[in-house]
Amino acid sequence: MKNTVLVFAIIFINCHKDNTIKVALNIENDMIIIEFLPHKAPLTFKNILKYVEEGRYDDFHFYRAVDLKNQKNYNVKIEVIQGGLGFDKHPNKLPSISHESTNITNIRYLNGTISMARNKQGIANSEIFIINTNQPNLNYNGKQNPDGKGFTAFEYVISGIQIIKFTHQLPSNNRMLNDPIKIKSIKRI
Repeated sequence: MKNTVLVFAIIFINCHKDNTIKVALNIENDMIIIEFLPHKAPLTFKNILKYVEEGRYDDFHFYRAVDLKNQKNYNVKIEVIQGGLGFDKHPNKLPSISHESTNITNIRYLNGTISMARNKQGIANSEIFIINTNQPNLNYNGKQNPDGKGFTAFEYVISGIQIIKFTHQLPSNNRMLNDPIKIKSIKRI
């Protein structure tokens, strides 16, 4: 498990009449299918799409797993895996985008929600996280972020949540995966 190498390939499928876009992430011998909601969080959707179309996510990796066991001293607990280009400066990072809170988008933090990661409002750019349980404290007026503005949810995992749960079981130290999971390719077709 420690040396697991996962291969991701993202396949974009045509827009449906309800304005959603389905995306398949092929991971080794398994698949995660997610559903974009571009009409609900348009700034975030355009941002993520730009990362994919311009090859800016060539260095994307999942590096963080937060679960109930590694937050003993936290009052508000969450369960997420986080990925992107990392915490440090990266030449592929785009400028930060405006915050699209759940009180605007009406996308709630239910099992499988995918969101932009942030510390402060208006600084999200390349980092995302995926939750594997309902987590209302990430919504607007939730208690996870001190400003009460919540996070920007923009899509859902509609198949493959077991992969997110599996990632939580990988060895980690201080919520950082010992062996980050690197994406091999991300493509829009």
